Amino acid sequence: MTPQLMRRVRQWHFYLGLFFAPLVMLFALSGALQTFRLQEEKGWGSEPPTWIVTIGSVHRDSKLPTPKPAAEQDHDAPKPAVAKPAPPRPPGPNRLPMQILMVAMSVALMFSALLGVMIALNNRQTRQTSLIMLAAGTVLPVALLLLA
Repeated sequence: MTPQLMRRVRQWHFYLGLFFAPLVMLFALSGALQTFRLQEEKGWGSEPPTWIVTIGSVHRDSKLPTPKPAAEQDHDAPKPAVAKPAPPRPPGPNRLPMQILMVAMSVALMFSALLGVMIALNNRQTRQTSLIMLAAGTVLPVALLLLA
């Protein structure tokens, strides 16, 4: 590759990396939480925190979660009959080692994106462009979520 082409490739890598860094970090975090199904009641053990449900919905459905209908929120509403528990499943392969690896990958991806942002912001010549790309990469997805 010619030096001019390499300079252009590095420049595009710089712009794309900064623009998508906020989303990479968000999706890495939400993916790590979903590895253990923490956005679901069965994964959390009870009602999961709203912020986990929200980023899980963005990750999985590309939209903010819809509020539950009033009938589901009313605690005085008649409760459905309790179904018999499902029979126990036969033991399968242990998923925990792979889940730990996936969470480690998510943490490494978030850390790598954060390091890239720090490196970009450390360069005085490109700091303004870096801030603009970071802001655009944050504001655009939020605007798209709120408009959907």
